[in-house]
Parts: sequence; structure tokens; C-alpha cells
Amino acid sequence: MLSFITRRIFVSALLLLGASFIMYVLTAISGDPLEELRGSRDPNRDQLIQLRSDQLNLDVPIPLRYFGWLGGTAQCLIPFANACDLGVNIFNQQVTELIPLALNSTIQLITGATVLAIIFGITIGIVSALRHNTGFDYSVTFIIFLLFSMPAFWIAVLLKEFLAIGFNDFLAAPVITYPTIAVIAVVAGIIWQAMVAGPVRRRGGIFVISGLATAALLVFFNETDWFRNPGLGPVMIAVSAIGTGILVTALIAGFKDPRAMITALLNAGFAIVAYFTLQSLLDISSWGTICILALATLAVGLASGWLVGGDDRTVNMRIGAITAVLSGGLLLIDRFMQSWAEYAGNRAIGGRPIATVGSSTPTLEGDIWIMGIDTFTHFLLPTISLTLISLAGYTRYVRSGMLDVLDQDYIRTARAKGLDERTVIVRHAFRNALIPLATLVAADIGAIIGGAIITEQVFAISGMGQLFIRSLNNVDPNPVMAYFVVISVVALIANLVADLSYAALDPRVRTH
Repeated sequence: MLSFITRRIFVSALLLLGASFIMYVLTAISGDPLEELRGSRDPNRDQLIQLRSDQLNLDVPIPLRYFGWLGGTAQCLIPFANACDLGVNIFNQQVTELIPLALNSTIQLITGATVLAIIFGITIGIVSALRHNTGFDYSVTFIIFLLFSMPAFWIAVLLKEFLAIGFNDFLAAPVITYPTIAVIAVVAGIIWQAMVAGPVRRRGGIFVISGLATAALLVFFNETDWFRNPGLGPVMIAVSAIGTGILVTALIAGFKDPRAMITALLNAGFAIVAYFTLQSLLDISSWGTICILALATLAVGLASGWLVGGDDRTVNMRIGAITAVLSGGLLLIDRFMQSWAEYAGNRAIGGRPIATVGSSTPTLEGDIWIMGIDTFTHFLLPTISLTLISLAGYTRYVRSGMLDVLDQDYIRTARAKGLDERTVIVRHAFRNALIPLATLVAADIGAIIGGAIITEQVFAISGMGQLFIRSLNNVDPNPVMAYFVVISVVALIANLVADLSYAALDPRVRTH
């Protein structure tokens, strides 16, 4: 394993060196960084030209200039030396000071979009494969191909127009009419019954139950002015935590082991108790407090699984940890919701809480809940835009992989031996269907980053994409190369992780 990783890092370093040289030369010859000054009528124009030439070493041949940049960049590999030197831009600003600000926004955007795309892509792909050649499968296929054909900037513009502007207008008088509720309930019923296999009578029951539940929920939102003052509350926290525990148990262990269900429900109960006992602490919390509470939640989940687990402690510890973390996440969501009214009513927001530009509200001040909501509202639309771009590919790959796996002999053998469908799908088919997805995720990192450049332009987010475009237009090699290095390292790490994941997903694959 160590030798494999060493070889991959060595080969990746050679590729990075070659690609960075080509990128540096192309950027340097793409234009004249002194063009703006040459056309200036400033009396000290010649001094400014000479100063910029000295700062950017423009009198040095491009290949030698590259090696000078490479020497400063190599110092970034020395730990704790604080000697990293990525040069300066044309305005004599240190690139090492520009990168952290831009990188923070881009990391938030790319991480959120990638995680959501993987989760929803896997879920929709598996359900579509299990409901092969049904109305649900055809509908998903149509939507996926539609997303494939839509460019990133067009999706971003549509989200700004219909989701942000439309929802902000809706919040001025947040009441859903009864005809609209009826239409939404019917659509929800159609979607849920399409996802469930079985006879017509069973699907009809699912249609009625899900439609009525959706209608009742929307009526409740209207009557309680929920859209202005949202929150989960103790009842919804309890129902959601218990439902989460049951779902996690069903997926991981099934219902044959009572200890697994006891572990899940025990952690759901802990979440309900924590809702009443931690409210005052959450009101004065910082991000450090939240991290400590998250670690404590994970520890409680693992400990409860170990104590209740019996002979199969590993599975029960996994169930306890997942249930505890997800239930704890519900408490955080509820606490953010409690601050929504204060955030939306803030003068800096101006009654338009769903932002369409920027990564934060400049004059807004508040606690971690207010600032967290502000970050969420600013990154909501660009994250959805990037998620939809990647979701299409993930869904199709997972669907295709699941269909191939379900047709294998070992799946038929597992069913012939009498294994329940959950075990066949989760333990046998799902793991093997993820192998092609590991390759796609690594390759898709580059596509997401490319989409982030366009998305950041549309939503005016000062991230790595904005830095790259601005520097490229100014023929400013050092920021462009900093962007290239950061993105290349991310892509190379993603490919290395993908290679290592093959061994974890398929025991037949070994890394030597």
C-alpha cells in the first residue's frame, strides 16, 4: 500500500510539473500585463511600468521566470517554515494572502455540491434501477437527460429568477392557496406511489396517505405562519428522530435483531431529551461548542451500540453512531430555524432573505446562528446549480451499475438461498455498484470546479473562479498559477482516493 501511494505521488508530481510549465508559458504569452500602463497619461507612467516589470520579473525570459516561481512554490512544502511564496499580482499584492479568502468560498461551494450530488444521485439511481421500466424510471430518465443538456449558467439564471426572486416575493404574503395545496398533494402522491413497488391497491394506498399527509402539512404551515417563523419543534423532532432510527436500522441490520432497533430508538430518545436540555446552551454556543457537542454525540452513539450490541456490537455501534449524528443534526437545523425570523427581519437583509449575489451580507452582524443562515442563503442557489450538474451523471452511473449487478449470478444465488431483499440490495448489490461511481467522482471533481468558475461569475461570489477569470483577463500569471496548483492538487488527491477506494469496495483489487 505504501509503495503504491509513493509511486502515485511521484507520477502525479511529474504530471503537475509538466502541466504547470505549459500553463505558465501560455498565460505569460497570452497578453501584455503592461498594456494598461502603456496607454496611461499618468506623468510617472514610465516609473510605474518599470516598477511592475521589476515586481513580475518581466525582463526575465519566461522559462527562467517559471523556475523562479517554482522555487518559491516549493517552499510551501516545508512544514512550519512559513516560507511559502507564490509571488505577487500586478497590483503588488501577495498571492498567499489572496488565496485563503477565495479558497474558503470555493471549498464551501464545491464540498456542499459534491456531497449533495453523491447522496441524491446514489439514492435516485438505486430507486430508479429497482423500479426499472416503470413510470418513475422513465420520469427520472427524462429529467436527468434534461439536466445533462442544460448549461451551468442557464441553470443558475433560472434558479435566480424562479427560486430566489419568486420565494422572496412569496415571503411578503406567505400563504399557499387551497387549489395550490391540492395540486402539490396530488403531485406528491404520484411521486411516492411511483417509488413503491407492489400491486395497484398498495400503491393507491400510498398515493392517498402521502397526498393527505402533504396537504395536512401545508395547511399546518399556513395556519401557524410557519414560513415566517419556521421550526421543527418537539413533536417533529421526536417523529423525525424515531423515523431516522427506524430507517437506519432497516437499511443496516433489518428488523430481525431487536438489539439494533433498541440502539436506534435509544439514541432517538437521547435526541428528544437533548432538545429540551440544550436549548439554553445552544443560545450562547460558538462553533467550538458545536464541535464538542458533535463529538459527544458520536461518542454516545458508539457507546450505546457497544453496550446494547451483544454479539454483533460492530453493526449496532454503526447504527447508534449514525442515528445519533443524524438526530443531533435535527437539533441544529431546528436552532437555525428559530433564528430565521430575526435574520429575515434584519435591516441589512431588506426583506429579501434568499440572496442572489455575493457570499455574505457585508453589514450583517450576529451570533453563529444568524451568520450561519446568512452563509446558507448566499450559497443555496450556487450549490443547487452545481449539484444539478453532477447529479445527472451520478444518477445514470448508479442506475446502470445497479442494473448490471442485479443481473449477476451471485445476486440470483443470494435470492435463491432465501436472503431477504434488503440484504441482497444493501450488502451484495449496492457495494459492487459503487465501484464505477468511485471513478466518476474523481473525474467529476474537475467538472464541478469548472462549473464553479461560471457559477461564481453568475452569483458574484469572490472565490477561486473569480480570481482565475480576473487574473487571466489581466495577464497576471502568479494568481492564475496559484489557482492551477490548488485545483490540480485537489484533482490528484481525488484520483488517489478513488484508486484506494477500489480496494475497499472490491476485495479482489489490491494495491501493491
